[in-house]
Amino acid sequence: MMKRTFDEAFALLTGNGPFPWQRALYERLLAGDLPQSCDIPTGLGKTSVIAVWLLARAAGAPVPRRLVYVVNRRTVVDQTTEEVKRIRENHEEAGIEERVAISTLRGQMADNREWSADPSHPAVICGTVDMIGSRLLFSGYRIGFRTRPLHAGFLGQDALIVHDEAHLEPAFQHLLETIQAEQKRTGDRWPLRVMALTATPRSGAEALRLGPEDLAHPVVARRFRATKELSLHAHGDKDLVEKVVGQALSYAPSGRAVLVFLRSVEDVASAVGRLRKADADVQQLTGTMRGFERDRLVADDPVFRRFLPEAGATGATGTVFLVCTSAGEVGVNFSADHLVCDLSTFDSMAQRFGRVNRFGLRTDSEIHVFHPDPAGLDTDKVGDARRRLETLTLLQTLEGDASPAALAALDPGKRQAAFAPEPRLLTATDILFDAWAMTTIRDALPGRPPVAPYLHGVAEWEPPTTHVAWRDEVDLVSGEDLLARYPPQDLIDDYPLKPHELLTDRTLRILDTLAQLADTHPTTRTMPVWVVDENGRVDAKNTLDDLIGGDRRVNEARLARCTVLLSPRCCGPVGGLLAVDGGVPASRDGIDVADEWRDESGTRMRQRLFGEAPPPDGMRLIRTLVLEHDEEDASGDQGEDGEKSDGAQRWSWYERPRGADNEGSRSAARPVLLEVHSADVEREARRIVERLPLEPGVKRAVVLAAKLHDVGKNRRVWQRSIGNADPARLLAKSGGAMRPRDITLYRHELGSILDAERKGLLAGLDPDERELALHLVAAHHGRARPHFPPEEQFDPEARGLDVREVGVRVMTRFAALQRRFGRWGLAYLESLVRAADYAASVQPSQVVEVER
Repeated sequence: MMKRTFDEAFALLTGNGPFPWQRALYERLLAGDLPQSCDIPTGLGKTSVIAVWLLARAAGAPVPRRLVYVVNRRTVVDQTTEEVKRIRENHEEAGIEERVAISTLRGQMADNREWSADPSHPAVICGTVDMIGSRLLFSGYRIGFRTRPLHAGFLGQDALIVHDEAHLEPAFQHLLETIQAEQKRTGDRWPLRVMALTATPRSGAEALRLGPEDLAHPVVARRFRATKELSLHAHGDKDLVEKVVGQALSYAPSGRAVLVFLRSVEDVASAVGRLRKADADVQQLTGTMRGFERDRLVADDPVFRRFLPEAGATGATGTVFLVCTSAGEVGVNFSADHLVCDLSTFDSMAQRFGRVNRFGLRTDSEIHVFHPDPAGLDTDKVGDARRRLETLTLLQTLEGDASPAALAALDPGKRQAAFAPEPRLLTATDILFDAWAMTTIRDALPGRPPVAPYLHGVAEWEPPTTHVAWRDEVDLVSGEDLLARYPPQDLIDDYPLKPHELLTDRTLRILDTLAQLADTHPTTRTMPVWVVDENGRVDAKNTLDDLIGGDRRVNEARLARCTVLLSPRCCGPVGGLLAVDGGVPASRDGIDVADEWRDESGTRMRQRLFGEAPPPDGMRLIRTLVLEHDEEDASGDQGEDGEKSDGAQRWSWYERPRGADNEGSRSAARPVLLEVHSADVEREARRIVERLPLEPGVKRAVVLAAKLHDVGKNRRVWQRSIGNADPARLLAKSGGAMRPRDITLYRHELGSILDAERKGLLAGLDPDERELALHLVAAHHGRARPHFPPEEQFDPEARGLDVREVGVRVMTRFAALQRRFGRWGLAYLESLVRAADYAASVQPSQVVEVER
């Protein structure tokens, strides 16, 4: 229970006193009345719903255990990250005794995995529509198939999904509501809840809105009626950028922070070039930048920091200019003194206006909107031309006042007519949910479409996009032998692509830039390229020429929604665009940034090292690649590092253990006996389920599954594969220092369920509990959803047993349990065992010494 009043705790938690609407939301949560929508103008603390939820939970409100805060895919700078950092720093002082796990699934400081390490603790998870939506549909982008059920379970059960700026992604909101209905139909025990946040609602549906007390609050009133003097200017067919830049430069003597919005990346580049020619202090912000560069921009760029509101932010002096695409419209907590922009749809314009005099501290802020001649807008075309014309009509009725109060007073129907066209919404069905949940079927499956259209809808007028990243693997793992030995899909599963590595742009523009690169530097044409589709499948048999040769539209269709993985020798990102002007970089530094995945404290989360270097402190081995040297280097002489060379180079990949969302290393940091590890996992599972509202029989099944999950590691072939030649001392973890050998496709999970059935290890469970325990054992590394592939259905020590028949029972058991617990409910229960396994692996109760 809370030790302080709500107002006291909120102020300590956030640094600000609550607005009346925040207090009203708290009271509704205490009463178990979760509003479906909060329609609050920008700048009035929408992200504080995280703090309100946490305080309500601490006071005993019947709210879900996890809050998932979803931001629009266009967001570049996620202000919720700063919000949750303050919560982490202040929650104890605010009187919240329970530890709160906080993770983000985007940006360079991505996913510290606290949210998946212990499902019994409350957690805040922040991510984009793509990140959260794909995981909800068992199809998590850029995570391996083993991890997908875990994320789906934790996000889809006992969770409150807060969808920020929901009007920008109507398809995702529709999907969330469809999942809610499906979970209700199937009787999920811990169904998700959904709350939409928006400053510009598409409809007038019932929602929590500002009340009279809010409008009388001095801070709310100042922000709601903030001065934003609006001027409208016409431009010609080809002089938009010239006029926008001219107006922006009129503020050059003012010493102010001037924000510029333009709809296209090309116009942004042109405007930035013109401003720099005028010796202006300028920076750009586009959605085509990698997360790595975006984070550095926010942390280090003095121009950008002039627009940040937090105390102590330092930046360039004098007049500064920030030129943005729509990436600066959503989720960016900055405030400009003046705005100059082109005309967009009303929802976009409202977001732009919200970035000017955001806190109502100025009385002279101006907004200048440049629009085409209305007669020149082709409103018959599919797209947003008609909506922009409707927007211009609305702006003209404002009579020069662009304050939030003036926008809110506009006719809702006319405002709706000026929104961007709504995409065609696709409805997910029970059959599709079943297909997506079968995560161990990694190949294309009839009736299992990509999830992107269900997240964003189908907008024929929007061109397809493609991601680009750079990895050393593309160069070093090449040739038929190495590609066969180290399948690229497995490498990507072990070392997933993270948001900070990725550049996103229109597919055709990426193709054109790559073609320009190949023309400028012909040697790049034969460089290898990997193409990763949205389901994680990798085609590594490409060269740059294969991607750009032939018909552009065919190539566009092939690469749409895919990730192009390039050699660091190929090209690099500059200012958010593929760099070709500077030539092919001589150094890989700053191009392959996969190792720059860091937590919020700046600690590196993973690292790849060549040679025999010791493991980085606190990390554990994921895998070691043995790369062939050239023949002249294979003589056994000492290499450049002074070590003996055997004609091959070792490349070891390490990761800092932080959560239960991956299979982890082949070994823990130190060797652990099998019996010790099994007891440790059983203890951790018991601790977790005691804190959760589970049925007693379900708790028994989870705890026994944890105890039995690794008994199949007693096979000699498995022990030899981790380097243990002592049959009298069975290991669960090797410690990572022994060289794997005698590796086969034997899966110890399958051996564990065989032993559990044959040796009577499930005594004491009723039939339903027994079936659940068997599945949890089989699925604790992400398999058995629905099957073990045929090549894995064997046990080297099984005698007189048809393992294929056992494999059939694995599939039928999965189907029956999904009907019983629901798709997300079963995945959630699987994740409890995986979390216990992780906790025991990170901190074993006892380790042993082995001879090397």
